[in-house]
Amino acid sequence: MDPLTIAMLAILAVLIFFMFRNSQKRKRDQQELQSKVAPGAEVMTNFGLFGTILSIDEDDNKVELQTGADVVLTVHRQTITRVIDNTDDAESEDVPMDDAEDEIETDDTDNTAPNGDNKSDNA
Repeated sequence: MDPLTIAMLAILAVLIFFMFRNSQKRKRDQQELQSKVAPGAEVMTNFGLFGTILSIDEDDNKVELQTGADVVLTVHRQTITRVIDNTDDAESEDVPMDDAEDEIETDDTDNTAPNGDNKSDNA
């Protein structure tokens, strides 16, 4: 066989390998998400709606979300894209923040034009 054919077959084999690997990873992530979806879990839908799951209808693939005090919505189960973990929020709050005043730089430049007019007024 000629080297070009061997190279093309090798590239094809690598592409097929990565396609299967990506597919398996996506399937594993989807199964992990579905295992976390249970009544009482805080979730986000694919259209950015946050809520708490009240009930799940396995037969019709419907989920009832409570988004407010008296607001209950019914959405398809596949619209649930993320389960909100409170542990992520707690970890980010533990990170100390530097004083914001130290990072603020003041602009000491003169904002007046040579004729005495204020530059910000000339918008």
